[in-house]
Amino acid sequence: MKKTFNFRIYILIIFSFLAINLLAQDKVQLKVLCYNLRFGELASLEEFADFIKKENPDIVALQEVDVNTSRTRAPHQNGKNFISELAFRTGMLSLYARTIDYAGGYYGIGILSKYPFSQSQRLFLPMPDGAKERRALLISEVELSDEESITFACTHLDYTTSDVRKTQVDFINQQLMKIKTPMILCGDFNARPDSDEIANGMKNWMQVSSPDHTIPANNPKSKIDYIFCYPSSNVWKIVNSYTPVTQLSDHLPIITTLVLETN
Repeated sequence: MKKTFNFRIYILIIFSFLAINLLAQDKVQLKVLCYNLRFGELASLEEFADFIKKENPDIVALQEVDVNTSRTRAPHQNGKNFISELAFRTGMLSLYARTIDYAGGYYGIGILSKYPFSQSQRLFLPMPDGAKERRALLISEVELSDEESITFACTHLDYTTSDVRKTQVDFINQQLMKIKTPMILCGDFNARPDSDEIANGMKNWMQVSSPDHTIPANNPKSKIDYIFCYPSSNVWKIVNSYTPVTQLSDHLPIITTLVLETN
């Protein structure tokens, strides 16, 4: 009887460990970083890469990303391919979306990821009356495993008026709501949390970044940078979120760690 009892306890322990492992496999944890680089005016690419490596995110959304420009305000960055250099220095994969030609090169947004991309798309945002500069939405499908993918998107809205940004937010929602996979949307929205474009335009999304102000970096007075998730319940769980204090840009970066419930 004693041997039988011990064997049963052993079997129960084995099944308990298996159940715990299966449960863990149903959850994916992702650390997300969103950062407006201010076209590298205030820091080197080495400094940006060191910061990213120190924070060790799984996926990164970047705004104001130059490629091969020659800016008088950032001569130390002249001729540099930001997205390729940052990918090389961090060991991550990369995507880039040009929004405009500028200073002999390109200006736009980008994504870095530890996970492979299965597809990507750049969509230009609407430019209603009052818009000053063409902006874009960069959409990627990221393969977390053979069975699990998410959509990760990066954007940078116009800085001019709330009406322009509301039109752009409506367009982003129309495009992204066609997608069936769980989604993360990051970017510089140039809008405060109580603005119409955020409070109403993004009401169906889960705002998962810290409420801390993000601009200007040396004395933050406003929050205009965000990380959103969709669906807003029973899929994404916040582990932590914070706003590192650094002077590499005029924006502060925002970081959120999320758990994706795959069942």
